Amino acid sequence: MTRLLIKAGAEVQIIMTDAATEFITPLTLSTLSKNPVYQSVTSAEGWNNHVELGLWADAMVIAPATATTLGKLANGIADSMVVACYLSARCPVFFAPAMDLDMWVHPAVKENVRRLQSYGNTLIPVGNGELASGLSGDGRMAEPEEIVALLEKHFAKKQDLEGNKILLTAGPTHEAIDPVRFIGNRSTGKMGLAIAEAAAARGAEVQLILGPSALQPQHKNIKLIRVKSAQQMYEAAKDYFPQADVVIFCAAVADFRPKNAANQKIKKKPGEEEMTIVLEKTPDIAAALGKMKTEKQILVGFALETQNGRQHAAGKLRKKNLDFIVLNSLTDKGAGFGHDTNKVTFIDGDNKITEFELKSKLAVAEDILDEVVRLQEK
Repeated sequence: MTRLLIKAGAEVQIIMTDAATEFITPLTLSTLSKNPVYQSVTSAEGWNNHVELGLWADAMVIAPATATTLGKLANGIADSMVVACYLSARCPVFFAPAMDLDMWVHPAVKENVRRLQSYGNTLIPVGNGELASGLSGDGRMAEPEEIVALLEKHFAKKQDLEGNKILLTAGPTHEAIDPVRFIGNRSTGKMGLAIAEAAAARGAEVQLILGPSALQPQHKNIKLIRVKSAQQMYEAAKDYFPQADVVIFCAAVADFRPKNAANQKIKKKPGEEEMTIVLEKTPDIAAALGKMKTEKQILVGFALETQNGRQHAAGKLRKKNLDFIVLNSLTDKGAGFGHDTNKVTFIDGDNKITEFELKSKLAVAEDILDEVVRLQEK
C-alpha cells in the first residue's frame, strides 16, 4: 500500500506496532516511504513526534487493524506509537480490520468497531476470502487498491461544497416558563454540529444557528449565532435565509411555548397540587422559510418520530417544501438524542427512500452532504 500511496502523490509517514515488525522490517518501509519509521512511543523520537504526526496528517490509515489494536484504539490504551498518534490526530481516521472470521464476529470486537465509528472514524469493510488460519470467510483486510481508492474518493470530494453558503439550525430550543424553568427537549446539537463541521471541511461557508448547547464548533468556516428560543432561532434564520444556497433544518425546535412567561420565579402556593400553563404555538421555521424558497435553493429537514415515521416525514417534506428529509427514530438503538451515532432514512420529493445502517453522526453528516451535492448536480 505504501507504494500505491507514493505513486498517487501522497507523502507517507509510517508508524508500526512491535507486532508489525515481525512481518516486515522498519527499514523496508522507511526505504519505500523515504521517511523515518516510528515504533516506540517511549523513545525520544516517538515521545516528541506522536503529537506532531497527529497534527501533520491529512488522513490517518490504520491497516491492518488487528483485534488487539481495535481494542486499544476504542478504549484509549496508549501503549503503542500507533494509539498515541491516533489519540492526537485531528484528521479523518480510517481503519481496516484484519483477523480470523470467528474473531471478527465476536461481540467484543463488534463493540470496539461500533465505538470507533461512534467517535467519527471510518470503517474500511473487511473482505471475504481465505484467511491466515486456513479458514475462509469475512475478516480479510481490504485490498490495498481498495483502501487507496477510498482515500482518493475522500480527498476528491473534500472541497465539493466550495462557494456554497449553508444555513444550519441545530440543537434544542428553551421556551421560558419563568426565569428559572423552561420547556425544552433532549437534543444536544451533536448531529447539527457534525453537519456544520463536515460542510465547512468540504469548503462551504456555514452559518450555524445553535440553540442551548455546550458544544462549540471548531472550523474557521463556521459562523456561530447562539439563541435560546424558537422565536430567536426563527428571526436569525430569516435574516440569513436569502443569502443561503443550502438550508438544513436540524434543530429540535419546541412546537409550543408558554403564552405568558412569568417575570419572577413561580412559587408554590400552600395546598396547591397542580398548576396549569397555557401554551401557544411557536413559529414553524422550516415551513415559514419553505414558502420563501427560490429555485436555486436546496432545503433539507429532519423528522424524529416514534411511530409511523415514513408517513409523518413524507407529510413534513411536502408541507415544508423540502428537497429531502432525514428521518430517524427514537426506537432505533443508538439513534436519536444524546448518542454519537444515528440511523437515518432519506425521503426525497420523488418519494425515493434510502435507508442507511447505524453510523457515526459525522458519517451521517457526510451522507447528507453527498445528497446535497447530488441534487446540485442534477
